[in-house]
Amino acid sequence: MFSSFFAAFASLVTHIADLLQPLFHGSATAAAIILFTVCVRLAVHPLSRATARGQKARTKLAPRVAELRKKHAKDPQKMQKAIMELHAEEKISPLGGCLPSLLQMPAFFVTYHLFSSANIGGSSNSLLGHTLMGSPLGGRLKDAFGHGGLLGEQGAVYLVLFVIVAAVATFNYGRTKRMMAAAPVPAATDGPGAGAMGAMTKVMPLMSFATLLTVSYVPLAAALYVVTSTTWTAVERAFLYRDTVPAGAVAASPL
Repeated sequence: MFSSFFAAFASLVTHIADLLQPLFHGSATAAAIILFTVCVRLAVHPLSRATARGQKARTKLAPRVAELRKKHAKDPQKMQKAIMELHAEEKISPLGGCLPSLLQMPAFFVTYHLFSSANIGGSSNSLLGHTLMGSPLGGRLKDAFGHGGLLGEQGAVYLVLFVIVAAVATFNYGRTKRMMAAAPVPAATDGPGAGAMGAMTKVMPLMSFATLLTVSYVPLAAALYVVTSTTWTAVERAFLYRDTVPAGAVAASPL
């Protein structure tokens, strides 16, 4: 079942690459991966908009949540129950912000598998031989080091990706820091999770930089998916949250 699914997806990528070949020539398959990523993000975009609406609703509820935290400061379980009941009353899902990222994961893993497997559907995986500016889409950073390092033909592709990821991560870092400064997470000072919440608050702005590790490890095709999706996320969130400061902060996920 899975074998035929991956074979069908490989065929789809090949057909898209054939359509793009007149424009992108030898990099048509890489362009097909980027186009596929954009299509996935367009499909998930309505959920991202719904998430933004939910985040704005949570911002309006922040004063009431603060009152509940203060009222039930000595009883964390009761406090959590009261907050959940308030969210349910206002029809706000606490997991809403995770859905766009979760729904993208299958597309990422399919791309990862497709460009990590020597055989697809019982046949040799011809996609592994496709390249982006001379760098195999099935190759990884460690392979590029054996062909001239980061300044070589293959390494230069990764160097460009790293620059893009670093720029997006820096943008997300500054934006998340500003959001947290303007709307700090209400402290559950008397609760057992206060220390963990404080640590998460410090780490959250740095999460975007974790994408550099992902790009360093996965096949180049999957790295293209991650870089395209991460860049889309940064632009999308800047647009959707342009007129509000979320309660807490919307962490920049790798996808």
